[in-house]
Order: sequence, then C-alpha cells, then structure tokens
Amino acid sequence: MCHAHSTGDCIIEKRVAIVTGASRGIGRAIAERLAQDGRHVVGVARTEANLADVINAVQAAGGSMEGMACDVGDGVGLAALVEAVAEKHGRLDIVVNNAGITRDGLLLRMSDQDFDEVIQVNLRSAFVTCRAAARPMMRGRWGRIVNVGSVSGLMGNAGQVNYSAAKAALVGMTKSIARELGSKGLTANLIAPGFIETDMTARLPPQVKEAALPSIPLRRFGLPADIAAAVAFITSEEASYITGQVLAVDGGMSM
Repeated sequence: MCHAHSTGDCIIEKRVAIVTGASRGIGRAIAERLAQDGRHVVGVARTEANLADVINAVQAAGGSMEGMACDVGDGVGLAALVEAVAEKHGRLDIVVNNAGITRDGLLLRMSDQDFDEVIQVNLRSAFVTCRAAARPMMRGRWGRIVNVGSVSGLMGNAGQVNYSAAKAALVGMTKSIARELGSKGLTANLIAPGFIETDMTARLPPQVKEAALPSIPLRRFGLPADIAAAVAFITSEEASYITGQVLAVDGGMSM
C-alpha cells in the first residue's frame, strides 16, 4: 500500500482512482467515499497543502490516499500527472473529473477571458485527463471515467453561459468516449449534480436559495455525500453494463 509520502514505484492491488478538485466540497466527498470503498485515491488540487485535511481524514479512517498538486488548466502538467500515477502504481482504473470553476455573468457583460477560462478548466481539462487515462485503462482492460457535469449543462442557467456551455459539452464528450472505448472494457458516464450544499453554494444570497427550492421536487438541497454515492456506484463492478449515461443527482430539479 502507498501512502502520501511514499517514493518510487509501488504496484498495488487496490484499484487506483484519480479525483480532481479533491480538496473540498463534492471532490473531497468523492475522494473519501472511494477510499472508504477500498480504492487507492490520488487527489488532485492546486497545492498539496490544500489536500492535507482530506488525506489525514482518509488515512485516519483506514483508507489509502495521496495528494498531487496541479492546476488542471495546465494541460501539459495534467497529462504528465495522469501518466505519472499510472506508471507509479502500474495501473489506473478510475478517473473522476470534478475540478471546476465559475466566472458567472450575464451574456452581454461576459468577457472572452471569462468564457475561455471556464471552458479551459471545466471542459478541456477533462478531455486531457480522459485522453491520458485511456491507454493505461485499455492495458488493464478495465476503466471507469466519470465526468462531473451540472444541471446547468442540461437546463441552462441565466448568468452561466460559459459554465453551462462547458458542462453541456461534457455530455457529448462523455458519450463519444463511451462509444470509442466500450469495446476495451471501459465505461464513461456523467454525473450532473443539482443544488448541492458546498462552500460554492454557501456564498449565494439567502433569497437565491429560497427561490431555488420550489424548482426542486424533493424540496431540499443535496449533500456532497449524495454525489459521492452516485460516483461510488458508477465506478463499481456492479455498474459494468452502464456507459454513456447522464445521471442527474438533483432532487428532480432537471426533469
């Protein structure tokens, strides 16, 4: 078993999972759940210091996790990271593309830069990760790719032209990957969270949250653990016949 401080090659029996944006919110919940289910998790965040809390929590609970620093907007660095993980552990089984940013603003006021940055971090990074992960997964004849989308990508959302575009594009990309790699024993699916209680949503004004509730049939917001449970299932052995699907975990909001 590898720990965060291990060096050199380390071939492990556990399935190895990369989770981007693993330091907090949904990404942290996914990392903790996959580790709890017996995966060796490689958490990715901008700095390794950001990952210290989640790594300590996972290891205290008896799980296996290490952290790697990378700005997912840096495609070259991200591809190198994925390749390094596969080489170090002799395998790569699961990739969860969760890292994302928002640069919200109305269409008429949105700058090219705000559009391009969101596409780069939320869409292009997932493409880079999937491309780099495909080879080691194909060698192992087993793989689970999960892209974390959003109900904004299914329904659209005022003030999120850039974010909705990136998340909608993830849907088409995921389905194309599922078609390309299915014969090699790989699945690719998209989880679309709805209104989830995280640091990101905590910053919203109370009136915005109150206005959102009536559009959710379950009349409550979700928790990061709800997304983590869906990811745990879709990356499990039991989900081997599910690919190219969009699973909205949103309390019914997008139906």
